[in-house]
Amino acid sequence: MVKVGLTGGIGAGKSEVSRLLASYGAVIVDADKIAREVVEPGTPGLAAVVEEFGSEVLSEDGTLDRPKLGAIVFNDPQRLQALNAIVHPLVGARSAELEAAAGPDAVVVHDVPLLTENGLAPLYDLVVVVDAPPRTQLDRLVRLRGMAESEAKARMEAQATREQRLAVADLVIDNDGPLEALEPQVRTVWERLRGWGRER
Repeated sequence: MVKVGLTGGIGAGKSEVSRLLASYGAVIVDADKIAREVVEPGTPGLAAVVEEFGSEVLSEDGTLDRPKLGAIVFNDPQRLQALNAIVHPLVGARSAELEAAAGPDAVVVHDVPLLTENGLAPLYDLVVVVDAPPRTQLDRLVRLRGMAESEAKARMEAQATREQRLAVADLVIDNDGPLEALEPQVRTVWERLRGWGRER
């Protein structure tokens, strides 16, 4: 098994890289997706979040109101730390379960947005960073996701810097160009990951 950490700043295009790797046969363990699962209604995770932040972070239907919670934590490092202390252990446990089920010959790609911020690079055999300049990230967040520029900048500033991410990278995918320029790069990375697994 090859354990790969995949990361990139918000708006860098990590989700598209993850989708392509999955299409080639990688087993994707998506931390964001799991982070949503562990705070679904009826879970201990959601109960812990409500206990910490109050019932105002719930929508009328009992689900987590992510924009409201985001507004609380993204401008307050201590509140963000409190949220991470609840969610990260739950995500880690579920990720380990999925990895264990993947099989000995699998290339398991852990899609982890905050890999750099949380010092997780040593957990993986290789780290792949999807890279785009901050101006490109900002443009995508505003133009494609409809974020206000101030919100997009706040989200970017809450993450590691581009330099910090590149410092932990074993392989870098440059995603500053059009989508069609991405696929050949991801294919090359996939071949290297498969080869690396065979060489060990």
